[in-house]
Amino acid sequence: MSPEDSAAVSLPDQPEAKVDGDWNRVHPASPFVRGWVALAAVGFFFGRDAFERMLQGRDFLDPNLNGRVPWLLAGGAVVLLLTVGSFILSWYFTRYQVAEGYVRVNTGFLFKQQRQARLDRVQAIDIVQPLLARIFGLAELKFEVADAGESAVRLAYLPLAQAKQLRATILARAAGVVSEPGKEEEIPEAPEHVVLSVPPARLIGSLVLSEQTVGILIGAAVVVTVSVFTENQTLFLALIPGILGIGAAYWNSFNKGYNFTAAISPDGIRLRYGLLDTQAQTLPPGRIQAVMVTQPPLWRIFGWYRMAVNVAGYGLSGSTEGAARTMLLPVGMKPDVLRMMSLVLPDPGVEDPERVFTAGLDGLAPAGPDAAPTDGFVTTPRRARLLAPLGRRRNGFLATRTALLIRSGRWWHTLVLVPHQRTQSMALHQGPLARRFGVADLVLHTTAGPVSPRVFQADAAQAVELFDQQAARAREARKRQTSEQWLAEVAPQAPEIAAAAEQPTQPAQPAQPSQPAQPAQSAQPARPIQPEYPRTSPQQEDRHDG
Repeated sequence: MSPEDSAAVSLPDQPEAKVDGDWNRVHPASPFVRGWVALAAVGFFFGRDAFERMLQGRDFLDPNLNGRVPWLLAGGAVVLLLTVGSFILSWYFTRYQVAEGYVRVNTGFLFKQQRQARLDRVQAIDIVQPLLARIFGLAELKFEVADAGESAVRLAYLPLAQAKQLRATILARAAGVVSEPGKEEEIPEAPEHVVLSVPPARLIGSLVLSEQTVGILIGAAVVVTVSVFTENQTLFLALIPGILGIGAAYWNSFNKGYNFTAAISPDGIRLRYGLLDTQAQTLPPGRIQAVMVTQPPLWRIFGWYRMAVNVAGYGLSGSTEGAARTMLLPVGMKPDVLRMMSLVLPDPGVEDPERVFTAGLDGLAPAGPDAAPTDGFVTTPRRARLLAPLGRRRNGFLATRTALLIRSGRWWHTLVLVPHQRTQSMALHQGPLARRFGVADLVLHTTAGPVSPRVFQADAAQAVELFDQQAARAREARKRQTSEQWLAEVAPQAPEIAAAAEQPTQPAQPAQPSQPAQPAQSAQPARPIQPEYPRTSPQQEDRHDG
């Protein structure tokens, strides 16, 4: 990340530069919502002994402390005042501004700090509501830029309506909605169209049939077998920490995936989820670096899949939080996967995307020694079947006009999609055994995240050819991508989204006195955005190519 994208610097005590936008403060209750743990710790430290004595039926205060009670109360009052005073100072010296193409946040009393992010480099904006913040109607904004690390800017906390308004304004700037020069007016929140939701029953079923359930059953069977043969019952005690940890993992997955909904709007894909702590993400599809679709073995019974993405700034977050934020679809059917694919990659670069993606999700190469692939995927050569006895017929790649598709896994089906312009670098890997069988792996490097694109055990000559061709495709795709603004990129493929983006900023025309009043244009229901791949006929394809 360049310094102009995000900066955190210590500033001397100097007057602020004049800017177009006004400086605003967060909600006055923000420090208390953010630092309630400190207040609880102070109360626990000074009240634990008295509370325990009250439960035991003894005096509320220890008689031996009667002479020191005033000093203890004074000390507690001083600590409480210092804590509350630090909260107030933290709130007073925390200000934010949206102006001149940047979002800026100033913090600090003794050591001042300014963090800023360029609006056209904003990767995503999240609205996070922890349980206590939800009680007070507050929300936190997280602005992600291409730093592959912590959030560049965090605003905690704002009233929920104000947080939504600020997010809409910033995302409109990032998407390419241009305002008048020198004027940073607020923009209403863009309309959205819900495209899918995950039923709670399906989410619970996916957890029951997940990989960790298989691991639990295998581990329990091993422990029971060993305890029976060794007649050692104490082995069951070793399961207690594991049961607690597994229960916490199940709860986290359910809490993060509950009420999952996906919607499309002019500023990107909107994801909402959470039971106690709710979160609302907005991902501009053009900023997604790679997509991975996986299907565990037990999910194949019901035809379920999950989708994860690499987004700059998300990859190095905490493990639980990062897994939730990079989840594009926790569990869904194949039509849900194709629908989300159409949002991430509006132009798949093939005539029949459904057939191609179905082959990537579930396809296998023919079993015969001389049979040629029929689905377009180039697979591992038969001579390397000893290296990949199960995955040889699944391993494969297919390059379309806009993306590279990589499939792998005989039991755990995996399909990885990398848009050509998102390929940052590549590497060829070939170990001694791979060299012996004449195969090699091609690794594509994108931003950090759960997706690690890798072509497994391709023919060595084909891997080298793919290396050269993919480098050329990435170079040409980056030349065609002349704008960092998502709206400008997707407008040719999705004009409905561009029209919806301009609609909120158009003022309603006043009604003529001699005519009945007509409803404002912005109040009319927008034409639903159909998130699906168009069915292109051969004649249309020929005209397009010509």
